[in-house]
Amino acid sequence: MSEHQLGRETIHTYFDNTLPPTLKIASGDTVVFETLEASYGRVARAVAAAPPADLAPDLAALIAASAYPEVSTPLRGHPLTGPVAVAGAEPGDTLRVTVLAVQPGAWGWTACGPGSGLLGDEFTERVTHIWDLRGGAWTTFAPGIRVPLAPFCGVLGVAPAEPGMHSTTPPRRAGGNLDIRQLTAGATLDLPVLVPGALFSTGDVHAAQGDGEVSQTAIETDGTVTLRFDLLKRRAVPGPQFRAPGSASPLLATSPVFAATGHDPDLYAAAREALRGIIDYLAAEHGLSRQQACILASVCVDLRISQVVNRPNWTVSALLPLAIFSEA
Repeated sequence: MSEHQLGRETIHTYFDNTLPPTLKIASGDTVVFETLEASYGRVARAVAAAPPADLAPDLAALIAASAYPEVSTPLRGHPLTGPVAVAGAEPGDTLRVTVLAVQPGAWGWTACGPGSGLLGDEFTERVTHIWDLRGGAWTTFAPGIRVPLAPFCGVLGVAPAEPGMHSTTPPRRAGGNLDIRQLTAGATLDLPVLVPGALFSTGDVHAAQGDGEVSQTAIETDGTVTLRFDLLKRRAVPGPQFRAPGSASPLLATSPVFAATGHDPDLYAAAREALRGIIDYLAAEHGLSRQQACILASVCVDLRISQVVNRPNWTVSALLPLAIFSEA
């Protein structure tokens, strides 16, 4: 069993089963992936050009130093590191991916604006929040409001069986943009092998996210991700399945919550209604703008399906952990 390294020079931005592997490993091997945040460094370049007035000078300088060159690609998507080929992997097998560690970068960002997320049609201005992730277990959103870090990879997937270039945006049977926040260190993810070698790629590290990622971004950040790969021969799974070690945010596991609910025959509409209730609460009780409230909700509010049997209306609850507020 060996440990391997993959750097950001292997970045690609779509899934395609004809992409040549950048690394070939054996079952049981470990790979350390260096990943690039979702904007390809665009946020870093923007901050370097005009840092927000409330951004600490040392953080502004750090972000400016990490402004990567633009990535040229025929299909724009998440910047992914890989692909990794696993020796002996064939269709009908399962690739088990064990998350050993996810280390976020020193800074991250979350955005909210027109056309993005659950309520993108209700905003006219795009707002980006910059997070300082150097403080350890928590990051500060505003005075009196802090969010616990629980880093994970938003994208983990193998190559689809279907030919051609496939967008990284929708999750699918092959995995991909799952955005499952429970896939933190200690979790295992089983993926069906659909092409020889499996051709696994990962990226889109989130330092924290609520279930729903309601603004369409979490705390987007660079990352260093350590994964172990085990091949389960002739043990097919129909799609991604995972085991998680427990709460993805143990610091909030016992937190009291404020919850808003939505009720509609359409679960998407019910989720929108629940999110509006959270935004209204954050505006009234904590003085946040609607965009600020949506950004905060995207990184720590959990959407839950409370019931889908009391037709015609289904219920979605949005849970805001009150432990993020210092007065709690």
